Amino acid sequence: MEEVYKFLKENPVFYVATMDGDQPRVRPFGVVALFEGKLYLQTGNVKPVYKQMTANPKIELCTTSKDGAKWLRVAATVVHDGRVEARRHMLDENPELRKLYSEEDGVGEVLYLKDATATFYSFTAAPKTVKF
Repeated sequence: MEEVYKFLKENPVFYVATMDGDQPRVRPFGVVALFEGKLYLQTGNVKPVYKQMTANPKIELCTTSKDGAKWLRVAATVVHDGRVEARRHMLDENPELRKLYSEEDGVGEVLYLKDATATFYSFTAAPKTVKF
């Protein structure tokens, strides 16, 4: 999981896919955190993406390296973590979020990835899969 986290931090714009009924939706995300051995995402509970993740917690995310030679795909189930400590950790690790959210604003939500399958791809090597 640390390898996935490191790749996402080095390539901070990644795209998260959800389902909105029968329509796939994809949007950019830019923050992740490791907390208590789990990989976390953050969003606002007023956003359609949060409602989509609540209705169907299966997501995929994808990003590429800066040079485009490597890419990562992750399929996982997101699990809501309502603890203040988890939200605080996300905000501490990604302080730019503090312009938008606080630990106790009732809007910022954190979700961790469960049953994740991450696959690293490149043009020069066989795919490498990591499960966490």
